[in-house]
Amino acid sequence: MSNVLTIIKKELTRFFTDKRLVLTTILLPGIMIYLIYSFLGTGLETVMHEEEGVTADIYAYNMPNSIQQTVDSLNIEVLDNQNVTIQQAKEEVEQKQVDLAIIFDENFDVLVENYDVNDGTQTAPNVQLFYNSTNSESSATYNMFIELLNNYEETIANKFDINEANQTYNLATNEDITASFLAGLLPLLLLIFIYSGCVAVAPESIAGEKERGTFATLLITPISRSQIAVGKVLSLSVIALLSGIASFLGAILSLPKLMAGALDNVSGSVYASADYLMLLGIILSTVLIIISVISIISAFAKNIKEAQTLVVPLMVVIMLIGASAMFTGSAINNSMVYLIPLFNSVQAMTSIFSFDANIINITITIASNIIYSGLLVLVLTRMFNSEKVMFNK
Repeated sequence: MSNVLTIIKKELTRFFTDKRLVLTTILLPGIMIYLIYSFLGTGLETVMHEEEGVTADIYAYNMPNSIQQTVDSLNIEVLDNQNVTIQQAKEEVEQKQVDLAIIFDENFDVLVENYDVNDGTQTAPNVQLFYNSTNSESSATYNMFIELLNNYEETIANKFDINEANQTYNLATNEDITASFLAGLLPLLLLIFIYSGCVAVAPESIAGEKERGTFATLLITPISRSQIAVGKVLSLSVIALLSGIASFLGAILSLPKLMAGALDNVSGSVYASADYLMLLGIILSTVLIIISVISIISAFAKNIKEAQTLVVPLMVVIMLIGASAMFTGSAINNSMVYLIPLFNSVQAMTSIFSFDANIINITITIASNIIYSGLLVLVLTRMFNSEKVMFNK
């Protein structure tokens, strides 16, 4: 054990004595994630507020009083069209000078009142809306009028109400809404953060030492290859875990701003201490697997550049597995699923964020990840024992 601790101390000393490495690997990713997500959220919120204050300019022909009353209550300016033909109005919409040109049939209200849907000989009253889809304000105004006209059409034959407005019909709590959002997003983000932390340190520690020739010196010391492998994996896991946690905190702290007010109560405070302890166990065991795989790839590579190229497919696999949380909706209850590396971590995280954590499945996930990591360390040990691999023969 003392030899393993020696390797761990060597790796941690090498890392933490390099201030630039600490900054770029642990602190900078979390800070950048917080700043970028917060900036994006603030920008989205500003755009939303600007759009709310925009007044749409439209031409309206033969607009009935029944529609005019609703239009007057919206941010819509109906332009004077006395000297503007319909063709001219359409040209101004095309040139993005006006947002919409809407033409009602003459005596629209009378035609609507007299129209019988069961009479196949009658022609239904028509409303024409001309807009420019390349103009965002024009498209927004068009969609607004489509919704307005659909609502008006429903009120003409209003025989019953649905969800009268004096009650709250969405029975989901703020915690449920927060959990639903976080359960779909955070497993993916966490896997990406963990991978980023692992790939930032493992190639340098193994492939980098091979490239510089210092690994050969380490191999001739009176330390077994298995002890070197365990020490490398554990020390790199500590560094990668710190990087992942920093990035995770940056994402959590920036979520309220990133959502731009869409979800008012997105917060990690809805989870208990036990949830975070289970999450920490899952993250740590996941780090062990990913760092072990990247270490094996780095040991196989001849230099850092080759190692960084070889780990790209692993990144794609991790992103696909992480994205699966967005499609499953909720955690799978089958305990056998929690024996599948990485996918079990995603499912376990999803269950925690959904307030549906099963301690048996969480235990299976952590235990199986540790076992897989042990097997991968054995593979890494075999590679350290191979002169063909370690000296690129």
